[in-house]
Amino acid sequence: MRWDALFDDMEAQLAARQRLDFEAEIAERALVDSAGIELADRLRGSLGLGIRVHLSSGPAFEGVLSHAGSEALVLDEPQHQVLIPYAAAARYVGLSRLAVSEPSTVRRRLGLGSALRGLARNRARVLILLSDGRAETALYGVVDTVGRDFLDLLMAPEGEDWRPASARQVVSIPFHALAGIRSVGAAGG
Repeated sequence: MRWDALFDDMEAQLAARQRLDFEAEIAERALVDSAGIELADRLRGSLGLGIRVHLSSGPAFEGVLSHAGSEALVLDEPQHQVLIPYAAAARYVGLSRLAVSEPSTVRRRLGLGSALRGLARNRARVLILLSDGRAETALYGVVDTVGRDFLDLLMAPEGEDWRPASARQVVSIPFHALAGIRSVGAAGG
C-alpha cells in the first residue's frame, strides 16, 4: 500500500467535506437573508416588468409595474393606471427574483393615504373597487377627502364629465375595503 495514495484520498475526502460544508453555509445564509426581504422590496425589484396581480376577491389586473410604495403598487394598463393596496392582493405573477430596499426613510413612511391624497389634490376621476372578500362593488367619482384610514368619494354617474354639481352623494370608504382604484383617464395622465 502506498502512503501517498492514502493521504491523497484523505485530502480529497476532506476537501469534498469542506466544499459541502461551504455550500450548506451559503444555502443557510441565503435562507436567512431571504427571511428579511419584504414584499415591497421584491415589487421594487420588478419595476418596469409586466406582472399580474390577483385580488383576494377574485379578479386580476395585468400591466407594467410602475410604482411600489410601502402599502400599495401602481400598474400601468394600456388605457388606465390601477392603484392596488397590498392588503387586497392574493398573489402576484411575474415578479423578478431581485429585491430592492427603499433607501429613503421618508418614502418608506408614505403609505396608501399619501397616494390617495394625491388623487384628491388632483381631483382625479376614479373607479373604486370595493371588496368584502366575496364580491366586488364599483363606485365612480372623485376622491374628496382622505383621513387616516378612510376616504370620502364624491360619487357621480359613470361616463359623465365630473363637476362638483354632478356629485350625487358622498360615500366614506375605509382603506381596508379597497380592492383597487382605477384611473378614468389614460395611463400616466
